[in-house]
Amino acid sequence: MNVRSERDSMGQMQVPADAYYGAQTARAVENFPISGLRFGRQFIAAMGLVKWAAAQVNLDLRLLDEQRVKLIQQAAEEVMTGKLDDQFVVDIFQTGSGTSTNMNANEVIAGRANEIATGRRGGREPVHPNDHVNMQQSSNDVIPTAMHVSAAVAMRQSLRPALEHLAGVLDEKARRFDDIVKIGRTHLQDATPIRVGQELSGYAHQARLGAMRVETAIRALRELPLGGTAVGTGINSHPEFARRAIALIAQKSGIEFVEAQNHFEAQAAKDGIVEASGQLRTIAISLTKIANDIRWLASGPRCGLGELSIPATQPGSSIMPGKVNPVMCEMLLMAAAQTIGNDAVVAFAGSGLGSTFELNVMMPVMAHNILQSIELLSRAARVFADRCAAGIDVNRQRCQELVEQSLAMCTSLAPKIGYDKAAEIAKESFKSGRTVREVAREMRLMSEEELQRLLDPARMTQPQADMVGSGGG
Repeated sequence: MNVRSERDSMGQMQVPADAYYGAQTARAVENFPISGLRFGRQFIAAMGLVKWAAAQVNLDLRLLDEQRVKLIQQAAEEVMTGKLDDQFVVDIFQTGSGTSTNMNANEVIAGRANEIATGRRGGREPVHPNDHVNMQQSSNDVIPTAMHVSAAVAMRQSLRPALEHLAGVLDEKARRFDDIVKIGRTHLQDATPIRVGQELSGYAHQARLGAMRVETAIRALRELPLGGTAVGTGINSHPEFARRAIALIAQKSGIEFVEAQNHFEAQAAKDGIVEASGQLRTIAISLTKIANDIRWLASGPRCGLGELSIPATQPGSSIMPGKVNPVMCEMLLMAAAQTIGNDAVVAFAGSGLGSTFELNVMMPVMAHNILQSIELLSRAARVFADRCAAGIDVNRQRCQELVEQSLAMCTSLAPKIGYDKAAEIAKESFKSGRTVREVAREMRLMSEEELQRLLDPARMTQPQADMVGSGGG
């Protein structure tokens, strides 16, 4: 491999000749051969945006000359658009402040800027990674700023639209099947009837509430710590730097970011990330409810509940011909499980074990986990919507049969004949294997017309204005 020599404050290092990064990145690669996990597209883009905005403010404050700023911003834009992603080579499990990744970004931007200026990549002239690209910044405020920016942008651009899409698909199915009555279930036992549309509308609203929770999570991330530099005091930073840079970040990202009200809280704690991750956990739990219910309702197809049918997407067994499994439901359940596990890591990292005195020292793993959760939920919810929910159909005959066989049908008789008499009908129905309708008819407790009215399944799916008092008759 062709190499070149780069230096930092600790001396010389050999780096690949075609690399834009320099000595500090190379040291980090040597020091942290841990997982093979790297920061993804959203985080790298956020790093580029922070460096772009910082350079602009440094120009406006007359701290950097126009030529250097032009070079830095051109390289930072390439970072933002993904042209230099392969240059971000530091493992997630590294220095807890993310200093290695901040320097990776500084060196890549400086190395590319110098190539634009001189034709030779790398080096420290005319653009220096610390003195120019990192001017008025510290890893301790840049990394948490990039965490907030990347997570908020990813949620706004990917997760919220995916959840709204899923809600729309389920809403359409709810409207389409609202005339079909099925049996409800509580405690895994038969309960009173419910319309298929009502059941599906619950799932749709869960997804819609998930989209609302995304906005709550974004609000938790609006305050950015940029400008606090090392410990929150803003040492080596102009009083106007943070406000101006954050205004540019907000403008270019489309998110209403603001400067942290208290820079000491913003750098010493990561409560905003913990809160946002908690919202993702709630969304994941909502999706498990939807996926698990649908796979159970579609179980069978002949020896299970079999009330719903879902699309057959692939063969389900290597040994059982014709078997088809609810693989999209299972995929969504696994994505949700991973999100819940990711949240546990974020909570652990955000606690006193990670946040000590003036700095959190588990930021890289927090950033990786919350961004992975956003990506998993976004992709999984959209694929589930398109390849499962959109193809849901209902077995009308099966729904009707199960409703008629249910012992819970006697519930609508209780206001007329009393709880105890209705329970007697249910017990006899179960003992004899006959339906509630057949047993009640035999007992001659009311007219046939009233019996048919009270045992109308559709009537049971909404409040009844003509209901008589419980225990009457």
